[in-house]
Amino acid sequence: MTTWLDLPADSPYGIHNLPYGVFSAPDRPGRRRIGVRIGDFVLDAGAAARALGRPSVLLDADTLNPLMAAGRSTWTEVRAALTGWLSDEAHRPEISRCLVDLADAELHLPFEVADYVDFYASEHHATNLGRIFRPGSEPLTPNWKHLPIGYHGRAGTVVVSDTPIVRPHGQRKAPADALPSFGPTRRLDIEAEVGFVVGTPTALGTRVALADFREHVFGVCLLNDWSARDIQAWEYVPLGPFLGKSFATSVSPWVVPLDALEAARVTPPARDVEPLPYLDDRDGEPWGLDLAIEVSLNGQVISRPPFASMYWTAAQQLAHMTVNGASLRTGDLYASGTVSGPEPETRGALIELTWNGEQPVKLQDGATRTFLEDGDEVTLTATAPGPDGTRIGFGEVTGRIVP
Repeated sequence: MTTWLDLPADSPYGIHNLPYGVFSAPDRPGRRRIGVRIGDFVLDAGAAARALGRPSVLLDADTLNPLMAAGRSTWTEVRAALTGWLSDEAHRPEISRCLVDLADAELHLPFEVADYVDFYASEHHATNLGRIFRPGSEPLTPNWKHLPIGYHGRAGTVVVSDTPIVRPHGQRKAPADALPSFGPTRRLDIEAEVGFVVGTPTALGTRVALADFREHVFGVCLLNDWSARDIQAWEYVPLGPFLGKSFATSVSPWVVPLDALEAARVTPPARDVEPLPYLDDRDGEPWGLDLAIEVSLNGQVISRPPFASMYWTAAQQLAHMTVNGASLRTGDLYASGTVSGPEPETRGALIELTWNGEQPVKLQDGATRTFLEDGDEVTLTATAPGPDGTRIGFGEVTGRIVP
């Protein structure tokens, strides 16, 4: 299917994608509206529905949450309507008046975050950290291949791309220090991740089966789980990440609908430990995704993590997250954990790329980095296969470190 807009044939934001976001425009800068990206334009979805005399209540909201709560049948209907409006030449006069240049739009956090969970699903990442911190021992913990390990984060500090990241303060204690000290983190890191956005909620005491993944997950975004490694190292025993993670988590302003990613689905890597039945996807529809991620530091690509290598899938993570009866809420966000591949240039965090600071990353201007310095800017981008040889774009998530 094609659009009547004059878009490059290889645009990652063609009619095969149509990611959702929330924006404000110069004509009414204080009013937030649901937008759909098409090429280098943002379609004002509510205005488009009104212009064609279609129901517009869900699309007139200032956040995606009402649309996400409406459920899969509504998601499918709305996506089909948007596709028709942008492909049928007869709609050009009305719809073209509802397009805003992307360069003129201010992008906002696209949904209200209810809860935030972060996982640890890359075997390569977990193995690398095990080798760094437990040399001479088995790098993976005994539970790692039996369940998707995760922790609950802080929903209130999830921020949209381009939000400045203030270097956090906290307690730090190096192994050679007699006592902890307090001050700004000296080991500020990134984690290149993929986020999954929940639409349809569940009641307390119910579980989500692997087969019901697509009934609850609305879409996918990019995510950077900023990490203060020195604060984290001192605080995490025995209860896990806390202040070293909760100061900020950045997400891309666009949520790619799950329906746009059918061509990106792949079988996850072979597992050498048989999962328990509620996590066993071998006879069902495995939800590995072939996303190609790029990590840039100050404009220079420093890593290309492959999401297809993730050991645990998003469907397994959702099943595990609810197996104890924990309820889902519209706007729940859960993240994949750091995406890392088998090669050094595919590691998704500086702690891996620099091997805990022992092997600094060299930048084109001659500078080196072990961890982030004030003024550094990190950008994550990603694409995935689309239908008929097209590519799906995820936008970008950018953050600049400020003192």
